[in-house]
Amino acid sequence: MVEITRMSFFGNPNIGIYAYANDKVLILPPGIGEDDIREMNSVLQVTPIIAKIAGTILNGVFIAGNNYAIILPHIIFDEELEHIKREIRENGVDLEVVVSNSRYTALGNLILCNNHACIASPLLEDEEVKRLSSILGVEFYKARLVNLDVPGSVAVINDNGGVIHPDASEDDLKILKTIAKVSVEYATINGGVPYVKSGIIANNKGVVVGGNTTGPEVLRVKTGFSGGGE
Repeated sequence: MVEITRMSFFGNPNIGIYAYANDKVLILPPGIGEDDIREMNSVLQVTPIIAKIAGTILNGVFIAGNNYAIILPHIIFDEELEHIKREIRENGVDLEVVVSNSRYTALGNLILCNNHACIASPLLEDEEVKRLSSILGVEFYKARLVNLDVPGSVAVINDNGGVIHPDASEDDLKILKTIAKVSVEYATINGGVPYVKSGIIANNKGVVVGGNTTGPEVLRVKTGFSGGGE
């Protein structure tokens, strides 16, 4: 079973809107306590980077990517971009940092990625999808999940499995199985929230869930990320 821990940021269990992780970095907003960072790092085993995006602390909303590259929105400030690039370089992390050309900015909600493929919102421009596919080194497929244009909000995946909104259809599961090469588990987070991205930070090494996540929800998340989804 995958390692998992519960946590809240700023007294808020919606941790997925504040942070982004892959197997190389964990990008957190300022104000997270050192003890919390250590606890997360014991599970995710990555290099923590403290940063803001466009002057906000909504890193999970704005950042998408995989182990090859992270994608940042065009509204990121120059000094924020340079700070992230410098931290990655100085920590010896092999990871490309790219600014999206899309007019859309909530990339974490619009793009669902692992190291096999990315599922992009139909809202994203074709030219940008083609560009990002080349940068991230995986195929991009445009698809709606749960009849919504925000695949990154309704599901969270790694290379082994993941979880998805409980209203997902068999076709949605088939998309993830065929494209992203993972089976996922139906789940909610933080005591019944169906938009699972809002309360999950995950990579291939572990999962952090929001502090209001119940015991049964934790079990479903563990099952999903261990590749036990149906």
